Amino acid sequence: MCLGIPGLVEEILNGAPLERSARVRFGGIRKEINLAYVPSANVGDYVIVHVGFAISVVNEQEARRIFRYLEELGDLQDLESNREASPWKPV
Repeated sequence: MCLGIPGLVEEILNGAPLERSARVRFGGIRKEINLAYVPSANVGDYVIVHVGFAISVVNEQEARRIFRYLEELGDLQDLESNREASPWKPV
């Protein structure tokens, strides 16, 4: 499954157009991300990141909505794993 995750741009590390990069925070994790595809992204912006590349800028409200969906998916996966381990699994 391919998934883009929102992250907060905390620091621009390199301003060269094709090598533009930033330190981006995903919850408690910080990663260096390439910003070449989103030249308008600045410190304080949320970006959608896929395999180390920011692919779009999103507003904070949209980023928070995506975080809620991801949390719900995690909750659903927990339910699925509990169902498989349950002796009450439907046949």
